[in-house]
Amino acid sequence: MPTLQQVLAGEAGLNAFFGLNEPQLLGIAALASNLYLQGQVDDARTLFEGLTAVQPSLYYGHAGLGAIALFRGDAAAAVGHLAKAAELNPNDASVQANLGEALLRTGDVAGAAGPLSRAMELDPEGRDEGANRARAILQSIGALESSIDRLQTAMA
Repeated sequence: MPTLQQVLAGEAGLNAFFGLNEPQLLGIAALASNLYLQGQVDDARTLFEGLTAVQPSLYYGHAGLGAIALFRGDAAAAVGHLAKAAELNPNDASVQANLGEALLRTGDVAGAAGPLSRAMELDPEGRDEGANRARAILQSIGALESSIDRLQTAMA
């Protein structure tokens, strides 16, 4: 078991210091996700924060904190957490969809296109809820752009 000095020096993680292994961390992530889905958002946030503290490279904590920030309307915080989650695991369609939505909420329409498109690519069968939300968002943006184009043509 590492010492506190090794943890503080960055030579070991808190998960090793506390004796937590990967299955235990994944169990905490699953519990936090279930709490979030049951509406116990504050409890879920506490667990996700703990995950990011003890194992910063485990994307579940960042993904959960990003989803909670998005739910609470804090788009800037959501972008930070979701960008980190997407960096750690670029193959999670829901994380990509959430990141795209958070970027849209910050006004970064161009930046949102990449993650929203990536979410759709990751789920070609249309089974993932997040990817389906990304599809709907992109279709809405396309329809809006088409309407604007028609309006500009009519006004010219």
